[in-house]
Amino acid sequence: MLQVRDVTKSYTKQGQTIHAARQLSFRADQGELIVVHGPSGSGKSTLLLMLGGMLPPDSGSVTYDGQDVYQGSPAKRNRYRKHKVGFVFQRFFLMPYLSVRDNIAMSLSLQGRRKDARDAVTELADRLGIARRLAHRPSELSVGEQQRVALARALVGGQKLILADEPTGNLDPANAEIIAKCLIDESHKGRTVILATHDPVLLNVAPRRIRIESGRLTDSSEDHRPPTTANEP
Repeated sequence: MLQVRDVTKSYTKQGQTIHAARQLSFRADQGELIVVHGPSGSGKSTLLLMLGGMLPPDSGSVTYDGQDVYQGSPAKRNRYRKHKVGFVFQRFFLMPYLSVRDNIAMSLSLQGRRKDARDAVTELADRLGIARRLAHRPSELSVGEQQRVALARALVGGQKLILADEPTGNLDPANAEIIAKCLIDESHKGRTVILATHDPVLLNVAPRRIRIESGRLTDSSEDHRPPTTANEP
């Protein structure tokens, strides 16, 4: 489904060259749940941005269903992002002037599916424990609630590839369990879920883990027992 081949990416910061990705290669199949972990600054967020069609690699390729994400017109890449990828950003990027309901429904609106929005938004809000907040604005929410709104927005559009950057970073353990169970359920429905995290809750439930250090893939471990709940060892 998703194939990364020899991807490299570097940039300069304060006169110093930072190697965010050094010939990274791996495959993610439909329905897989993969956790990307490693030290801060190791290249996890950069990798997710490249997978999501938002940051072209310096070399190498990212292909989805056999199509190179970065070959072709900008319009083609926009369609990939809109219809194939649900992205949870670390900084959320919620629209401050929209209600929680409208923020979540944004993905459906961009796809021209507004009539599908109400039921889909309500169902996700119930699952994530934010149903009573649907009429509020982001500024009226806690940081943890904003994070769950961002996750709901990424999931509601039905995109088959879900990328999440620290999706439990601002949550207490109980709410982190809710997020973990939600992501596991989505992978069981056939969506490919790739997330970057330091959270042991997510590391413990991931059937596959990819470790990155200084832009290099140092370990890719697999446990083929499919997780059913976030509390399983």
